[in-house]
Amino acid sequence: MTPVQPPDGPAGDRYDAARAAAPVPVPLPEAGGPRDAVTRLRAHGCWYPSANPEGTEVAFICDRGGVPQLWAGSVAGDEVRLLDSSPDPVKEVSWSPDGRWIAYTTAPGGGEHSRVLCVRPDGTGRRMLAGADPASSAYLGCWAHDGSSVAVTVAPPATPAYGGFAGRAPTEPEPVDGHAVGLQPAADWTERDGHATLLGPAAYDAAPADAMPSGDQPPPFDSQALDSQFLDSQFLDSQAVASQSLDAPAMDLSDIGSPAIGSPDINLPDISTPDIDAPDVNASDVTPSPMPPPPPPDLTSSDVAPPVASSARREGGLSVYLIDPDGLASPVLLTTETHAASLRVCDLSHDGRLALLRRGPRGRREAVVRRTSDSEITFAMPVADGDPWIGRFSLDGRTLWLRSNADREFAALLAVALDTDGESLGVSTVAEREGSDLELLQLAHDGRTAALAWNVQGASEFELVETFPAGRVPDRIGPLRPVPLSHEVVTRVTAAGTGRLLLALSGSQRRPGIWWAHEGVSTLRTPWSSQDEDAVPPGRPPVRPVPLRLTARDGLPLSGWYYRAPGRATDEPAPCVIHLHGGPEEQERPVFNPLYHELIGRGLDIFAPDVRGSLGHGRSFVDADLGAGRFAAFDDVADCAAHAVVAGPADPTRLAVMGRSYGGYLTFASAVWHPDLFRTGVAVCGMSDFLTFFAGTETWIAESAAHKYGHPERDLELLRSLSPMSRIDALRVPVLAVHGEHDTNVPPGESQQFVRAARERGIDAHLLTLRDEGHDFLRADSRRLFRRSAADWLQRHLY
Repeated sequence: MTPVQPPDGPAGDRYDAARAAAPVPVPLPEAGGPRDAVTRLRAHGCWYPSANPEGTEVAFICDRGGVPQLWAGSVAGDEVRLLDSSPDPVKEVSWSPDGRWIAYTTAPGGGEHSRVLCVRPDGTGRRMLAGADPASSAYLGCWAHDGSSVAVTVAPPATPAYGGFAGRAPTEPEPVDGHAVGLQPAADWTERDGHATLLGPAAYDAAPADAMPSGDQPPPFDSQALDSQFLDSQFLDSQAVASQSLDAPAMDLSDIGSPAIGSPDINLPDISTPDIDAPDVNASDVTPSPMPPPPPPDLTSSDVAPPVASSARREGGLSVYLIDPDGLASPVLLTTETHAASLRVCDLSHDGRLALLRRGPRGRREAVVRRTSDSEITFAMPVADGDPWIGRFSLDGRTLWLRSNADREFAALLAVALDTDGESLGVSTVAEREGSDLELLQLAHDGRTAALAWNVQGASEFELVETFPAGRVPDRIGPLRPVPLSHEVVTRVTAAGTGRLLLALSGSQRRPGIWWAHEGVSTLRTPWSSQDEDAVPPGRPPVRPVPLRLTARDGLPLSGWYYRAPGRATDEPAPCVIHLHGGPEEQERPVFNPLYHELIGRGLDIFAPDVRGSLGHGRSFVDADLGAGRFAAFDDVADCAAHAVVAGPADPTRLAVMGRSYGGYLTFASAVWHPDLFRTGVAVCGMSDFLTFFAGTETWIAESAAHKYGHPERDLELLRSLSPMSRIDALRVPVLAVHGEHDTNVPPGESQQFVRAARERGIDAHLLTLRDEGHDFLRADSRRLFRRSAADWLQRHLY
């Protein structure tokens, strides 16, 4: 394949500046482990399957050792083997079409930086293909169909997307909504390793002394002291709290397994939702910004201004290389895109002439067909958010099967007829459902049988269809054949030899597991996936949620899932947690969530709604929170809380709000926009100020977030008004913030500054920092600490 040639002139200079250097494969020592985990969790999860060409063996991710690792084993046998025993969490897996290599992505230190590695099926030959530079990041694409190379997206070392955006003090102070603006760098502003972090609370004045509760002024904020105080506090003694409040003892969660889907609080990794919670590529390092010290005692609010916009931009870019895992051929550059928010190679035609890429920011994803000979774009079409594997070429490369919501509310299966040069000859809709998204699309090895997973009000319905039945034209399909599912949600589908597919399933009563479907008749659980009865310790089975539907105050239909804690009469009011998922382009799904199980065990009901901006309800619903529409999302939270009281029934005097990532932002926002509605809030990895968020986040996130929330230069006042920190004086209730120390998607400073400001106002606020974790909490001990800490906090404040 001919390497791409850069254009001439200034465009070529920008192209060269944006292009990431070709990765150099690095041999690694063997890291295969025993056939069973040394420390095995009784209940574990298995997900993200990828089969060998014959479909007899499968590589997958499993957390039976306490961290997501790469395993492999027979589809029909009991034995499995650990292929990489290193502690770095594994995020994606792909077995080569020739069966010789297994490629996979890891997150060193549990952070957001990612690397692409490969290993032979017997555990030998382990090597790093891309991402060796700790300041860069690499992400896995598809294999060439002959197995000669694998597509890898590489991001160069990144600087903030809006590097000059934060931390400028005024030359001539001028109040704007209670804040000052100007141009000079603030005295307490610094940058660490390319990430900007707001220091000190001066931009948000502390409440005056006479507004504080009786007693001394709150002490200066200190991260380590606060963490120590939090971890040592009495409410973290879960056994003591449980014995005071519940008949049932607190469960022993040492056997906790894989995260569940639904809330990105702990999100099943193979639900690929390309947003803050699941990026296509991480374009930055994982160096965390440490907690800054408090400002000098003589520094007042008049000395420091909040961040304002600057026109500074970086010439960022993402590059895709085809890498030979054997190292016999040099990497071949397929394409480079400047200012790219995401870029992934989803498929290569069998003859290697065409490449299908998915690119673009959240809400504006695009499928692109490129010729590999000259990198010319021959076709482009908008596609939906959600699973990034958006389509496949037919065996002859003359038809592109695509999952898209172009010109429609819900994603459907489209057939794009292509000529020999990859140009479009026409687009046809071949399968669609009223009110349901096509969320997963996979083709079997024969190139004819398509597997379709439809999102029907949060649950999955699975169908098989022949794409080229005898006597039909290429843009038509045969009859759809439904396949019954053992559990509610399909999270991944992959081909596994002739007439066989592998499915990753999750449900409200089980841990994530891998099932195989033969000839489209039924599904069978793989022997090494955990059994349903092992989902939780005996004596307290999982609660099956019930759907609730309501209408927002502006008439928009909303819905969610209500979990009723057992042991109460049907009409007895209960303390209730409104749990908000991330994204916002996520969706609450009816699957087992260890966090929910912990909270229900403490006697707390849970209502987990989809507020506007969520997936699964049509494109208009996703776009309903754009820009100033986000204020209506704040009202959605209040409307959902009111409906939980009416339909739950939740106790209106004992409501809490909780969420992760975007849900953490909504938690901060709900606490200050509806200060009298909730007793407390738990915000996990949430943004508290869009100005500091844009200054400190990764480049690709800033590119995507500007479309969703507002541009940090053109929409400065909107972003200020949407930031919870701008209303911090309205906070009345205690808040717990939780953050991973290596989170570069939403920097830890977002939680730190909110907790600091709350404490300065006399509000009970605490911060739990999880070591060796990023935006997602992947290690069993971290997840266990998080769940118990959150449950202890909520139980303390709702009883």
